[in-house]
Amino acid sequence: MSMRVDVLIIGQGLAGTFLAHFLRKSGLSFFIFDEPRSFSASRAASGIINPITGRRLVKTWMIEELMSFAQVAYGELQLELSVNCMTSTQIIDFFTTAQMRIAFLRRLEDDPSFLRIPEDENCWRERFQYQFGYGIIEPVFLVHISDLLNTFRREIEKKGHLAEETMDFGRLEVRPETIRYKDINASYVIFCDGIGSLSIPYFKSLPFAPNKGEAVIAEIRDWGNESVIFKRGLYIVPMGEGRQWIGSSYSWEYSDDRPTEAFLKNTEAVLKSWIKNNYRIVEHFASIRPATVERRPFVGFHPQFRNVGILNGLGTKGCSLAPYFAAQIASHIAKGTRIDPEADVNRFARVLTRK
Repeated sequence: MSMRVDVLIIGQGLAGTFLAHFLRKSGLSFFIFDEPRSFSASRAASGIINPITGRRLVKTWMIEELMSFAQVAYGELQLELSVNCMTSTQIIDFFTTAQMRIAFLRRLEDDPSFLRIPEDENCWRERFQYQFGYGIIEPVFLVHISDLLNTFRREIEKKGHLAEETMDFGRLEVRPETIRYKDINASYVIFCDGIGSLSIPYFKSLPFAPNKGEAVIAEIRDWGNESVIFKRGLYIVPMGEGRQWIGSSYSWEYSDDRPTEAFLKNTEAVLKSWIKNNYRIVEHFASIRPATVERRPFVGFHPQFRNVGILNGLGTKGCSLAPYFAAQIASHIAKGTRIDPEADVNRFARVLTRK
């Protein structure tokens, strides 16, 4: 029996989940194909929406608008799914050198938004070893990615809106008036499949810059249950149930997507010199992030095939970028509104239309 939907979505990470959410809000139907992977980039991510980025401590692109939108979007899903999607918290950013402390104080003087120095720099000495003090970044949002994705997945499975299988691209038929895949007819197909888009003929010429990230999950003795995030090169991020996510690395050269012994040894060396509590690493994993050369996402529709779209290239900022740009795609389909030119995939029209 054939099925007719407005949009066929490929991938149910954060991008695909929020796209489905906003399509539904716009009164549009969808069907998702998602291959069963335990550690996609979304599922392996820390879930941090951090307004400050890099050694220069600069504000993330569009961060005020993205954070404001994220609060509303995650709040909607929280009510809809009855699951805790997001927590407001702070990052305790330990300085590893005197120069890093000076850089933080200078940035604080230039632009104090999101940054502050604690009243008492000794309050974490029972738990950590540190010499140069720390700064505080706040507010920061912690997204509970696994809970969100798993709960949403169960809901759409019950409603028959999901097929857990790897897409056979050879069976996708793209015509000006319709998209057909197996027994499904749709008006649009949108690829939200992370690194899968690197091999799709429609979008493989885009300037992706994938990188490999690794992290571990650890149980740290007597750690407490607060939602505070700690950083000293690596992040220690609370996961609940007495576990902490610790990572991540950025490798631009890699031979596969498997965890490495080098990352594990480096992580243990950092932890031994930093935390005073005993710990046990219970899991070690890796994934490939679909980052981009210019650090801007790929959003919108192919310049020649107007019913073939993409929401990808979110890199490490997926928790903040996914809801904002998923809403833009849904609004573009439903109302014809414009996609932000800095993110619109049509900025690469010459590359995408080259024969």
